[in-house]
Amino acid sequence: MNSFRSLLGCAAALLVATPPFSAASAQTPAPQKKPISVQGSSTCSYEIKDDAQTITISNVTFDWVEPYIPGKKSGGILMLRITTRTSQVLEDIGMEGKVTVEAWPLGTDPTEKPRYTVSLDAASVEAQRQSVLVFDRMLEEVQWWSVHALVNGEHLFDTYVKPVEFSISRETDEPRFVGLEVPPDDTKDGRLKDPHVVAVVSYASAEHVVREALLTCDDPKRAEAYRSFADEERSLDYVEGPVPPAQGKTVLEPPRALKITFSQSFPSPPNPVSAQIPVAGDDLDLAHAKLPPCMHIAAWKR
Repeated sequence: MNSFRSLLGCAAALLVATPPFSAASAQTPAPQKKPISVQGSSTCSYEIKDDAQTITISNVTFDWVEPYIPGKKSGGILMLRITTRTSQVLEDIGMEGKVTVEAWPLGTDPTEKPRYTVSLDAASVEAQRQSVLVFDRMLEEVQWWSVHALVNGEHLFDTYVKPVEFSISRETDEPRFVGLEVPPDDTKDGRLKDPHVVAVVSYASAEHVVREALLTCDDPKRAEAYRSFADEERSLDYVEGPVPPAQGKTVLEPPRALKITFSQSFPSPPNPVSAQIPVAGDDLDLAHAKLPPCMHIAAWKR
């Protein structure tokens, strides 16, 4: 018993004599990353049924990328597993396709739940500028793309022209992404079924949509023609003017704008019609947009 009391006394003395732990020393050490090895399988099949020839391809690929968000500390490297499955009936128009992107922080066992999963009817996907995932949605005759944030998989916008990318700064890399959505007849947003609607312009950073703008036309028949996928072609271009002379150590930015052009499809004469929207700072300058006489543009939000 005396021995036990002596031990307690020594322990008490030690607790009194020992200074408290600092906040830094009390932190739990970061878990050690462990080596990980994963595999993916790819298949290809060719079938004939009722004289229809079908080619089905399934591919699983892995990649890694460090999402780039200017002005913010890196959130770490992501490991991506990309599963692509396409099925094409030869001599038929269009095909079936599904693309799934799963993302884990590097060093995470992929048997665990991914940070995010994006699965779309699509033909392919690519990571653009370490900032966004661009899904090619052209499974039939109409070309269109869906753009998602690479860092978290969130949907940014859909576009019926290839997404345009540029930087809003000459000194630092500040990528921005722009798309033009032409609402199809079966659009789920009732506001876009208005006969005067032409298109939606989306302007986004790597994380979120900065601005959406709605293009309309006074003449419903012309608006319908501009929306046509069969009879009209559309283009979206980034336009940059000359760089103003520097003022001392101040680096001036060139004038920037987005040019949207509508042209009739062959064999009709093109008769192009263009709208130009300035980019001021980090936003669309809708008030100074140059538009055809029948068109209008206004801020819009989903």
